[in-house]
Amino acid sequence: MNSDLDKNNKVYVSGEIVSDAEFSHEVYGEGFYEMNVMVKRLSGQGDILPITISERLISDLDLKVGKTLSAFGQFRSYNKLVDGKSKLMLTVFIREIAGDTEYKNPNSIVLSGYICKPPIYRTTPFNREIADLLVAVNRSYNKSDYIPCIAWGRNARFSKSLEVGDKIALSGRIQSREYQKKIGEEEIKILTAYEVSINKLCAFDSADAFDLDEELGAISKVAERGEYDSAYKM
Repeated sequence: MNSDLDKNNKVYVSGEIVSDAEFSHEVYGEGFYEMNVMVKRLSGQGDILPITISERLISDLDLKVGKTLSAFGQFRSYNKLVDGKSKLMLTVFIREIAGDTEYKNPNSIVLSGYICKPPIYRTTPFNREIADLLVAVNRSYNKSDYIPCIAWGRNARFSKSLEVGDKIALSGRIQSREYQKKIGEEEIKILTAYEVSINKLCAFDSADAFDLDEELGAISKVAERGEYDSAYKM
């Protein structure tokens, strides 16, 4: 397993299961299931995140609605045909059940990858600066995940200078956000978007100020023990 590719996409989530596990797909005879987990913010608001987990990991666990799931993994993307159109889907792909852990932040992600669309910078009516980024993160077997990210304030201003192809490192949390989409003349549909809310961001030529291994100490320790199972890949 390429250790660099194993370091560039790390997630830790801990939250309440809010939907039953449903079969999603099978790879090399291994079944994978999907469920939703609500992860609380400090404000008390919850992010409801899509989770993908293999039957191998859940076979001995009681992962029912209302139970807590604490796990390490990666934030991954895939294309799905919806209403005849290809849509980018996002999921937290679980690689390791955490069990009891001293790691306090229930929603953390570290990524390193490449800017693959020009950043979109804007200001709100209250002059809050925001920038939307799409980051391509390399994965084993010549695959890539395309992760939408949002930056605020100083990070948003910094993002204005980024160009397609620039390599960056970032840390933050995965958030869910509802939005309205107009369907036809009168119907409005409520949809959910998922993105990384950036807390820390740097270009890779200044990565000496951004230690990927230190950003998520609990995840780094698991990776160093070699407990991720590389035999199961989406």
